[in-house]
Order: sequence, then C-alpha cells, then structure tokens
Amino acid sequence: MKKLLVANRGEIALRVVRTAQEMGVTTVAVYANQDRDAAYVQMADEAYLLPGETNNQTYLNEDAILEVAKRSGADAIHPGYGFLSEVASFAGKVVQAGLTWVGPKDQVLTDLGDKIQACKVAEQAKVPIVPGLSEPVTDIRTLLDFAQQAGYPVMMKKADGGGGRGITLIHDDDELRTFYMNHDALQGGDLSDYFIEKFVDRARHVETQSGRDSNGSFTVYSTRDCSVQRRNQKLVEEAPAPYLSSAVTSKLEEYSHRLFEAVGYVGLGTCEFLVTPLDKIYFLEVNPRLQVEHTVSEEVCGLDLVREQLVIASGGPLTPAPVPRGHSFELRITSEDPATNLTPSSGTIETLRWPSGPGIRIDSGVDVGDTVSPRNDSMMGKVVITAQSREAAVARVRRALKEIEIEGVPTPISLFKQIFSDDDFTAENGHSFDISTKWLERKYLTVEPKATKAGQPASVSTPESRDGEDVESFTIEVDDKRVKLTLPQVMLQGIGGSGSGASKAVSRLQQPLRGQGMKDRVSRTPKDDPARSGKIVAPMQAVVTRIQVAPGQAVNKSDLLVVLESMKMENYVYAPAPGRVKSINVGVADGVDAGQTLVELDLSTDSNKKSDMDIALETGMRKEGDTDGKHD
Repeated sequence: MKKLLVANRGEIALRVVRTAQEMGVTTVAVYANQDRDAAYVQMADEAYLLPGETNNQTYLNEDAILEVAKRSGADAIHPGYGFLSEVASFAGKVVQAGLTWVGPKDQVLTDLGDKIQACKVAEQAKVPIVPGLSEPVTDIRTLLDFAQQAGYPVMMKKADGGGGRGITLIHDDDELRTFYMNHDALQGGDLSDYFIEKFVDRARHVETQSGRDSNGSFTVYSTRDCSVQRRNQKLVEEAPAPYLSSAVTSKLEEYSHRLFEAVGYVGLGTCEFLVTPLDKIYFLEVNPRLQVEHTVSEEVCGLDLVREQLVIASGGPLTPAPVPRGHSFELRITSEDPATNLTPSSGTIETLRWPSGPGIRIDSGVDVGDTVSPRNDSMMGKVVITAQSREAAVARVRRALKEIEIEGVPTPISLFKQIFSDDDFTAENGHSFDISTKWLERKYLTVEPKATKAGQPASVSTPESRDGEDVESFTIEVDDKRVKLTLPQVMLQGIGGSGSGASKAVSRLQQPLRGQGMKDRVSRTPKDDPARSGKIVAPMQAVVTRIQVAPGQAVNKSDLLVVLESMKMENYVYAPAPGRVKSINVGVADGVDAGQTLVELDLSTDSNKKSDMDIALETGMRKEGDTDGKHD
C-alpha cells in the first residue's frame, strides 16, 4: 500500500489521513464544495473535488470516487464509517479495479448488511439471537400471533436499517395494526423489508471491538458499553464495559470469534449484543467497519486501530490485544438540543474551545466559522477521556465539561453534566450501575414534542430557544462575579428605545461563513401557517423515507403524513388540522429542500367525509378483529 484514497469526510477522514501519513503512505482526499476548507482536505497530500450538491452526487458516488482513485494513482481505498463503508457493490468495484479495499470483502458485507441474513449467520454460528421471526413477514396475522405469543413490547426493524434507523417500538395490538396499515396497506401489503423481534427491556448494549487477519488469527481489542442512547443511537461510550463478570466477558469474546469465523471475516469489526440483568446474552448485529467509538478501545488497548486496519488489508498479521489498561469514555459532541429531546439542528460554529490536559483526546474536523449542515451527521467531534480507573475517568470528564465551550449551535454538553452526576450511571455514593438502552430517554429526554400540535417536526428550531422564544446569552460581571445572562431577543430589540441601534451593539458578532453557510438553517416559524393554508412544507433539507397517506384520504389533526430523514434522524410531519389530502407532491427517496411543499390538505368543512380509501382501510383493520375501526 503506497497511496491511500480516503472515501469520506470530517473527523474520520482526518483520523485516517494522520495514521496513513505516520506509516509513510501518501494520502488522497475527496471533498464536496461545502468541505473545501475542511481540515482533512488541507492535511491530505492530494485532494480532489467531487462536483455536485447532494451526497448521492459526491460522497456516495461510487463511479466518481473510483475515477479519482484512477486519476490520482491510488492503490487502496479506506471508506471510513457511514457513506460507502458497508456498500457491497462499492467494495466489489474497488477490488475489480485492482485496488486494495480496507475492510471485509463484498460477500461479507452482503451477509452481515441485511439484518435478517445476519440473524441467520448468528444462528448457524450458535450465537443466541433475540426471539423473533428472522423471515420477512407479509401479513398482519403472523405479526399479531408472534407478538401475542412473545409478549409486548416488540420491535419492527428494517432489514437494511443501520445506525439506529428503521426501528419502531410497538406496545400493543392496536399499534401493530396501525404500523402495518400505515407502512404497507397502501403499497399492496408488502412487509418483506421488515422483521419483528421481542423488545428486551432494561438490557445493556455491550459490544466487542474485534479483529481477524487473513491467516485466521483473531483478537478482541476491548469490550465497550454503549447503553447511553437516544433514538437507538449512541451518545456516550466507554471501555472496557464495566461491571461485567469474567464469565460474561468470555462468552462475548467466544461469540464474536464464532461470528467472524462463520463468514470468513478479514479486517476490523464490531459485534454488538444485549446483556440482560440476569447475564443472558443476545446477538444484535455485526458492524463490518470501524465505528465512531473505536477511540475508547484504542485508549485502553494502546493500539492504533486504523494502523491495524491498514496492516491487515495489506495481508499482514494483526497485533494481539494486550490486557486493557485504565478506563476511557467517549462523548459525542453533536449539534443537538437537549431542550427538545436532542433533535438535530444546523448552524454556524461561533465559539469553539475544547478541553485539554492529561488524559484528554479530541477527534474533530470542525473549526470556528464552519457550518453544521443537515446534509450530514450532526456530530462535530468526539471528546475521549481516559484515566487509571472508571472513578478517576468520571472525575476527569466532569473537569473537561467545565472547560468545553461551543456557541452558535446547540450541543448536549448540559446533558452530559447531568449524566456524569447521576449515581445510576457513575455508580457512586453506594448506588449500583443501573443503565439500560432506554435509560436516557426515560429519565432525561421527556420533553413532549410540539410536532403533533404544530404539523411540523419537533426539530424545527433555532439553535438557542426556550419554549419557542429566541434568546441570546452573554457573560457579564455582577459585583466582580462572572455570571451568564440570558435575555429574549424581543427584549434586546427594545434596549435603548426604538431605532437606537443598541440591540445591534449587544448582539454577538457572527463569524464568517464557510461552505454552504446559513442557507441550511430554517426559521422556527413557517411563512405559511399550515393549519390555515393546508400547505405542509419540509422544514429542512432531507430525504423522504415514508409517505403515510394517499390522495383523497381524510386525516385528523396529528395524523402522520410524511416521514423525513435528516442527520440520521427520522422527522415526523403531522397534520396540523382535520382535512383531506388534496395532493402529494413528493415520492419516497426524493430529496427535498427546506420550504418545499410535501403535501397539500383541503381543510374545508366538508373535507372530513369518509372516502373509499378510508372505508377500505377501516374494513381491513376490522377483518383482523379491530371492532372500533379506528385509523391513526
């Protein structure tokens, strides 16, 4: 391996570039327009523009990236994580082009990329799986029979889902019928891309960072606990996984080895499991790539895992993992607002000060003036904190959180301060470790979304707001003591009287914009009130993943109309008032811009009469025993 193309962006691209250069490997970066000034682009030995405005035209454009590899003379491609890292077709094309693919072969990606097929692999490897139906389901009766036998709650999961997406938690028969009707009755009753599992409550999410080379040598670099999650996506990770018995740890390593052997895995990957309070272990999935949280495993095993990847991809031997040392936490610094249940936001970074000192590592690809765009993941960086023990690492996290300062976009920093002061998590003051995958949502993310009342997703918000009111914060001195003062914007506008210009004097200066700038940001208040006009618009740039209604269908207030995906989060667009669907202006998989009309509703008084579609939907549900015929 002489010249490596990094087919990714942001902090992971920078991470790979740094290690490759340490190994004497020349690096090639690719970038979209909005990333032309990014740190990874500046640091790479060569950089090539990927023309286009969308990810499909740039970072997901297989042919364009292969053309850059050919043009630059690269002999290997590292996909990072996300984007093309798990796309079997791309891995196959890379190998066919005579290049080295840094990752498992395309057939392994196929076997593990589909969750139904991955469960079959686990069964063959004699690794216990969560009770469920590992075959596609095509009728509601099969779903109901399983749910009633296994007991609620259950989970409907998309076979090709990933990163916490495509998962719906269902609590009773009515919710299951509604899921079935909403998702598939309007598309011919096809549920072949979903499977159903029993929801294992109060379980921990534990995983192994594993590696296997072409000679069949296998190692587990460390275990990790990733139970602090929102929307089935990780927020805080730690290594090694705390408070596990040696018997459970041995089982996790044994199961991981079996899974890698079953598919002939070559490279680094992560085996994910649920561990119950009674120490029962269930297989979740294998992530066939490097993960965001690989950093905590690096800190406790003392190895550079990107170097391990490059060595194994070149045909070399892996390094057996040494005994773990100390304890490490990773905090994902995202552009998400704790005041609205960590909904993603966009904006421009105005102030950025990372913590420093012993045991602190920062992996980031952003700087002051950079824009967080809804086109990509909302993660701006990772703070990785390591100490000689878990107790010492918790104390170091608390100190680091006092130092970090980010302005211009919301972050979960205030929530991290609560988590690392909570005895359930820290296991201090005589309390035991009492964390499960739903702990964060149940205890802290309990703000009732306004989406069901406003007709728009809860994530339509400005970076700084309280109860819908824009605010501005300042640091001032009172009696020589520094305090933080937060004022509503309307009050600032009145300072000094109308037209005095005083509000301009106290407003925080905006940093120069880089990339796409603030055109990605959306105002909280739509120009057209959807409850009056019936015009339902996209609040952000996103991709349409589901359309829940049909033309002519009557809807009630708060009925789900469209599901959008932005920044790896599903956003739900609801009806703001009763009416009838006049037109649907988008299709599934369409990319939409902020302000683009999704659905038009007829809100007139006589629009609430039942249509043939409504009657058919209700009849179909009553056939399955739903006596009231209710349709949400």
